[in-house]
Amino acid sequence: MLLRIAFFVDSILSFGRDGKFQMERCHVTIIDPIYDALTAPGTPFEIREQGGMRQFVNAPADVNLLAETARRHGDKVFVVEGDRRLTFNQFFALRDALVPAIEIDRGDRVAICMRNRIEWMVAFLAVARANGVSALINSRGSPEELCTAIEGVSPRLVLADPERAALLRRGGVAGQILETGEFPTSGATLADFESAKPDDPCTILFTSGTTGQVKGAVLTHRNLINGLMSVQMTGMMVLHDTAAKLNIPVEQILANLPQQAALLISPLFHISGLGASFLSPLCAGSKLVMMRRWNAADATRLIESERITAFSGVPTMMWDMLNGARETGADLSSLRNIASGGQALPVALLDDIRAACPGAVMGTGYGMTETSGSVSMAVGEDFIRNRAAAGRVLSLVDMRIEGPDGEELLPGEAGEIVVRGPVVMKGYWKNKEETDKILSPDGWLKTGDVGYVDDEGYVFIVDRKKDMVISGGENIYCAEVERIIGAMDDISECAAFGIPDKRLGELLVAVIVQRGDYSESDIIKAVGENLAKYKAPGHVAFLDEPLPRNDVGKVDKNELRARWPQISGAR
Repeated sequence: MLLRIAFFVDSILSFGRDGKFQMERCHVTIIDPIYDALTAPGTPFEIREQGGMRQFVNAPADVNLLAETARRHGDKVFVVEGDRRLTFNQFFALRDALVPAIEIDRGDRVAICMRNRIEWMVAFLAVARANGVSALINSRGSPEELCTAIEGVSPRLVLADPERAALLRRGGVAGQILETGEFPTSGATLADFESAKPDDPCTILFTSGTTGQVKGAVLTHRNLINGLMSVQMTGMMVLHDTAAKLNIPVEQILANLPQQAALLISPLFHISGLGASFLSPLCAGSKLVMMRRWNAADATRLIESERITAFSGVPTMMWDMLNGARETGADLSSLRNIASGGQALPVALLDDIRAACPGAVMGTGYGMTETSGSVSMAVGEDFIRNRAAAGRVLSLVDMRIEGPDGEELLPGEAGEIVVRGPVVMKGYWKNKEETDKILSPDGWLKTGDVGYVDDEGYVFIVDRKKDMVISGGENIYCAEVERIIGAMDDISECAAFGIPDKRLGELLVAVIVQRGDYSESDIIKAVGENLAKYKAPGHVAFLDEPLPRNDVGKVDKNELRARWPQISGAR
């Protein structure tokens, strides 16, 4: 999938480096003075081969130590949520009070089950400080999905907002549930917890797959930190390049930059929300303005009133934002960097964004939960000159393209994308069978995506090997939708797949063969009640004949997709 990414140094002004690249196993080594200077021995971004892969050797040992660097921003405003405005000092005071209150031992799991809110971020950093492992629950899931995910990790404690806490108690979740209103606010003393080790698990993020069953990707402190620092180094390269073009010292630019402000839209239980939308701007001293749910009118209002400089969203949101700004005359001039992903960015949309926000730098990237975020990225002119690509392979990542028999293909040849590096997950929580399917003993991860890498290191996504639809930036695995529909009485066959949609990118639809008398609304309601509502199909068609199948007996979704205009009206 294309991953939503954002770039936070303290600002990004322009990007114009014509980098030279050297291909080595489809891994790109950038050969230019900026890269050499930033990664030289003794620098914060020094890169060295360790354990058979490149790593940032001066990286903090754990996520808590990385987060602690944000304390230096003191009385600057860190987060805005409705009428609440907290400085960095106030935010860390809440975090410090919660650490001893959660009373966990090293390695204990703590489930975080709440919508985007200040307490979510406080909870995540408190668990990291206490050397626990945070299990990030999809707060949009159905009660059954919430309970299944929580019970699967056997947490010592659940931190939840009142809405989710009520659902969990009704679902029979055993154990302690601490609600946000019960979080301590003062009077606590931060205990002296020892630091975590780099390869200790830090968090578990849940992802589905072609089986439709949820799996928990275990990311270590090393995984998250190397992923975050890769994004930070990309931003620093842009900043150094800008300084060189303007003939101004980098230090002078940094000293005169105002605080940056980012609109936080992505769910924090997604890797893009956790990394690019929360931890990265936290470390950069940016202001985060939170939105509870996407609304174009609210977004343009906040961009104007809070002087938002960084916007990261899926194409659906960008269409809405631009159309809303045209209708209301909202001022988007404060935007300085815009990142898109979740699905390919239409050329017409890109042109519209550039016209509406001529001073903004744009970027994109590709990655997945199992790789702690991006494995490729492109920013500014580097992105614009090859807008069909999903960025260039990042410095810490080895990438190769494999053919059907596992053979390594040459640049330009399409096959499955396989990656290795310090950002690759430890494995799936207590699921060795699924881990072994995609992660080799020497660390190569099969992404399930089909693509190729050109001779400049640009990554192109051709298709998804996984049967997944990306609708409005949300991943919907067809197998889990089919599992719900197929379990209904009198359903003979069913198939779910995506069709093009201008606003959503893809719209999930379903074709059903039944012996009963279900209506379209019956099917949509059943899926919405058993899974997150956004996973329900937008339209359902019914056939009186068996679904078409290919030579190996699998349902031929390509044929169904081609026939959709005709069968969508059939009954």
